[in-house]
Amino acid sequence: MGNENWLEIMSNQTQIVQILDTNQYTEKFGLTLCQEDASLLAQARTSTLKKERRVEFGQSILPKIIYAFCDSDYITQDNYRDSLLRLQEIFYFYKNEMMDEITDDELLEFMKEQFETVCYGDLDYLEGTCLDIFAQAIRAGYSGYIETEGRNEFEKFDITPRWDKGLYLAVLRELCWE
Repeated sequence: MGNENWLEIMSNQTQIVQILDTNQYTEKFGLTLCQEDASLLAQARTSTLKKERRVEFGQSILPKIIYAFCDSDYITQDNYRDSLLRLQEIFYFYKNEMMDEITDDELLEFMKEQFETVCYGDLDYLEGTCLDIFAQAIRAGYSGYIETEGRNEFEKFDITPRWDKGLYLAVLRELCWE
């Protein structure tokens, strides 16, 4: 064990403890992480931080991600660890894409809201569409998210038509009358 790895090892050990501590809260949603899962998540954090060229002081964002997403209708024990791995990667990537203009809490609020509503649990859509469009707006100077703390923002930029009950019923009536 060289000196250059000492800080990384200590940081990972701290992260593992913080991750495992979240089990006390998340078990009421049927979600828990074992030591092996926590270790994998801590290692992935280190790798992602290096890949995204980010430095994180203090507590990692992962416990906040866990607390934000543990009550999701789309996360089950079967996909819990893998969802957290992906959410962590997405978070750090978009912190960079948004040039750190948005706070961690604002980004998490936006991510969770879109994941539950627009994306219906689809991480690819969250990353490739919702966050991409929002990041473009922020890079272009949009700052309206500050007032809302990241809530109800996507509809301002969403260019994809959504299902609409009124429209559906109108079309159904037209089809039935033909």
